[in-house]
Amino acid sequence: MNSSEIQSLRKHLRLNQVEFAQLCGVHPITVSKWERGEASPTPYQNALFAQFREGSQKPEIRDSLKDTLVAAGVIVALALLLSHLMKK
Repeated sequence: MNSSEIQSLRKHLRLNQVEFAQLCGVHPITVSKWERGEASPTPYQNALFAQFREGSQKPEIRDSLKDTLVAAGVIVALALLLSHLMKK
């Protein structure tokens, strides 16, 4: 993913850079660097981004993601996104 696609994904998920960094397990500065094109995500992170994009297509998942991050942490938010994909 390029910098604009990463920023678009983050905004689609309705997350700020700190929240997106938490979801990805990186420092917020890393997200900032990705979005400015100063650093590139790893292939693993790109694969996660693709899963995030697909899993967040359902509004009820996307809309509850931010609250889930705040209330329960990263693991539950990841489980929410990925559980949708496992049902296919």
